[in-house]
Amino acid sequence: MNPLALAAAGPRAVATSPRVGAWWPRALRALALVAVLAAALVVLGAASASAVVDPVDPAAPVAPTAPAAPDGDPTVTIDVNGVDGGPSGSVVVLIAITLLSVAPSLLLMMTSFTKIFVVLALTRNALGLTAVPPNQVLAGLALFLSLFIMGPVLGEVNDVGVQPYLDGTMTFSEAVDAGSEPLREFMLGHTREDDLALVTRAADLPNPGSPEDVGLATLVPAFLLSELRSAFIIGFVVFVPFLIIDLVVASSLMSMGMMMLPPVMVSLPFKLLLFVLVDGWGLVVTSLVGSYG
Repeated sequence: MNPLALAAAGPRAVATSPRVGAWWPRALRALALVAVLAAALVVLGAASASAVVDPVDPAAPVAPTAPAAPDGDPTVTIDVNGVDGGPSGSVVVLIAITLLSVAPSLLLMMTSFTKIFVVLALTRNALGLTAVPPNQVLAGLALFLSLFIMGPVLGEVNDVGVQPYLDGTMTFSEAVDAGSEPLREFMLGHTREDDLALVTRAADLPNPGSPEDVGLATLVPAFLLSELRSAFIIGFVVFVPFLIIDLVVASSLMSMGMMMLPPVMVSLPFKLLLFVLVDGWGLVVTSLVGSYG
């Protein structure tokens, strides 16, 4: 049946209609359920609104307590040893980098390098050569000769100072004292007493009563002065035969009236020939190594 017709017929017609009678009770029950839920929501809202509690003032902050005083004097300690008593790897690397940074100074001041290099340079000048052999060659030869001469001393330094420190049986200060003793003996054996007394007086220090009383600050410059003196003496001996050749050549050119010809041009081949015939480099190196015997 048409709904418009049912509405025009009135409530009686709607109630008696078979299709309307089927869904009308269900609609009433749904409307009643919706009304009950709405009432429950209103009641809960009113209860929650009445249950609001007034805010409470925050508590005052607690004053901080003063730190406790440490037991004894405050100290800062740094442990440089590893787990097995030996030095840690980072400390060993730091010491190695420090030694590499000061290695040129130690090489010049406390080994035979300075004396050997000066003698080789004077020999080159005595031959009349200014750039042959170059300085790099002379420095390399002096370096390896110094390592050859200082080999026993450096080996003893390694045995008595470096290895005990790496093994953890010595502290760093003890290793430095023990390792510097072989170098002290080497320098004392090749230092003149006059040079040592000169440096001692210059430093306004009392005269040492024994070799053990000589400090490294006094011994190192005295050793270097003695090395330079020995190097100049050897250089003088090397210069003498070449000076004689220069004098002979210059006198011969003057007697022949060849004054415009440089004597060096004529004497250089004779000096080179003499140096090769007598094995000059071998003699110079032998005398240098033998001076530290």
